[in-house]
Amino acid sequence: MSQAAATQPAPALEWAPRFNPWLIALAVMSATFLEVLDTSVANVALPHIAGSMSATTDEATWVLTSYLVANAIILPMTAWFSAVFGRKRFLLACIVLFTLASAACGLATTLGMLVLARVIQGAGGGALQPLSQAILLESFPPRRRGVAMAAFGMGVVVAPIIGPTMGGWITDNYSWRWVFYINLPIGIAAVMMVLAFVEDPPYIRRMVSAAKGRIDFMGFGLLAVWLATLQIILDRGQEVDWFAAPWVRWFAVISGVAMVAFIVRELVIDNPVVNLRVLKERNFAVGTLLIALVGVVLYGTIAILPLFLQELMGYPALDSGLALSPRGIGAILAMVVVGRLIARVDGRFLIAFGFIVLTYAAWQFAGINLNITLMNVAWPNIVMGVAMGFVFVPLATVTMADLPQADMGSGSGLFNLMRNIGGGIGISLVTTMLARGAQRHQAYLAAHISAYSQTTRQQLGAMQAALAQVGDPGLAKIRAYGLVQGMVQHQAAAMAYLDAFRFLAGTCLVCIPLVLLFHRPRHTGPAVAAH
Repeated sequence: MSQAAATQPAPALEWAPRFNPWLIALAVMSATFLEVLDTSVANVALPHIAGSMSATTDEATWVLTSYLVANAIILPMTAWFSAVFGRKRFLLACIVLFTLASAACGLATTLGMLVLARVIQGAGGGALQPLSQAILLESFPPRRRGVAMAAFGMGVVVAPIIGPTMGGWITDNYSWRWVFYINLPIGIAAVMMVLAFVEDPPYIRRMVSAAKGRIDFMGFGLLAVWLATLQIILDRGQEVDWFAAPWVRWFAVISGVAMVAFIVRELVIDNPVVNLRVLKERNFAVGTLLIALVGVVLYGTIAILPLFLQELMGYPALDSGLALSPRGIGAILAMVVVGRLIARVDGRFLIAFGFIVLTYAAWQFAGINLNITLMNVAWPNIVMGVAMGFVFVPLATVTMADLPQADMGSGSGLFNLMRNIGGGIGISLVTTMLARGAQRHQAYLAAHISAYSQTTRQQLGAMQAALAQVGDPGLAKIRAYGLVQGMVQHQAAAMAYLDAFRFLAGTCLVCIPLVLLFHRPRHTGPAVAAH
């Protein structure tokens, strides 16, 4: 045996939980599902919240932004909090805080109270995703990690898809306050299950003892400033024309400086608040890049498809949310299949296949028009859900496969943070493309409509004659010109949506060659055999 092998620590995978891994999965994923759901469930309730709080819709968007900012700050710090307080205690504290904050959101009587409660809720929920992922990876043996990631994927992929539908149904039939009250019984059940089934591995207990008294306040402050300013820019930039607004320019400078300072500090101190050194592992670095691009596509389509159906097709909010539901069905079916395949098939092949199918599905959306039926939307959504299942499960498994067990908390935090940042970037990009693209296409279409064109004169004449029969003949000509203007705006908006879908398809296409950067995961053989 070589000296390096002799000094290598015993693999942490030798530790196994005392309880059935599926009981642990049920405990951690119940709360995580609610946390991810809350990133999108309140979106359709914003007009109702604004009305009951005597606020504008623009002011009410802080209900969403405040949650995302707090969520983003806590996400990458999960491993550090676990090392300081113990993972089980930290998980319990997060679930309790999230549940209590949910109750406070439902009871809020002013917008300020609601925003404050959402900040606390986001802080409590921010660590639930990486904690759940790390616990699942440790609780299941290596050969069954694909199954574990399938369970995790059902929460983080399916929840934001059904969120708008559930939020619309609850708001229409009860009250927007019940969007938050539904968290209470599940949160209480999650606390009881975590107390009963979840335990800290030995290495966590050793980390807690070693971390006492070591608090990187400067790193925490730099992280908070960087992510808070970045999230606010992504959420509000389009409304103020991006860098045309002085505060966006200042926030961009502050965010950039804070990011560089944070990275430098975390790489030079001994006990960083976020362990960026895990990015030296090639599979993990490639995986974090790919999950950010997946976030762009996932959240980008979730953001613009309901808008297309509502604004251009005239669908009510609930029906537009229901149109996304088939994607969740496709994702669930695919994750069940992939969870079994990944133990037999190289995960890199599954990821590449998933991105190919995802590119096809996004391109199908780029071919829709204003004469489509619901099936024209449902079928590409099912295909996209299947593709997401084939991408997410093996991507999470391959990305985390070669990390030491003690680094899985840090890795999971960064992995989930990059998905959320990618989602924020994706939403900002596609909404900007819609606004700018509609203006560009409208100018192009209007330039081809001339009063000297015989076709234009015939169409205007037919409209004017029809309007004169049902209204004031003197206003018929003006109304005919108004109808033409409306048709131009409608078509220009539709063309802008198609541009956005083509951009998302191109993003998926770029991901396919990036899969080649993965190397085959190196599992620790004896530990696998032991299970």
